[in-house]
Amino acid sequence: MWLMNYITKNSIALPSAVKGGVKSSNSSSIAVVSSGEHKSLKSCLPYGIASVPPTGECAVVLPLDDGEVSLGVVAKKKSLEEGEIMLFSKGGASIVLKNDGRVLINGKEF
Repeated sequence: MWLMNYITKNSIALPSAVKGGVKSSNSSSIAVVSSGEHKSLKSCLPYGIASVPPTGECAVVLPLDDGEVSLGVVAKKKSLEEGEIMLFSKGGASIVLKNDGRVLINGKEF
């Protein structure tokens, strides 16, 4: 009996996250293509942050009980030190919070 329970409990594959290219996005939903197409995804972002990922970026999709959600895009390498934060746009605007308390807006110190 215990063996049957163990096999049943441990043989069910849990759904896992996938990554793929952003096919389209707007302020209300995202479509991502990986091994399949994931449509009408909502974004999962920290509170107070909103983003519309550009087409072609590599996004991560996570299945949930009631559908799927986009966790965001895979970060590209930026020249930051551990603990620093950068906000940036596709057009090149940026805000960097430096460890020493400086704030850089488009490269200018404030």
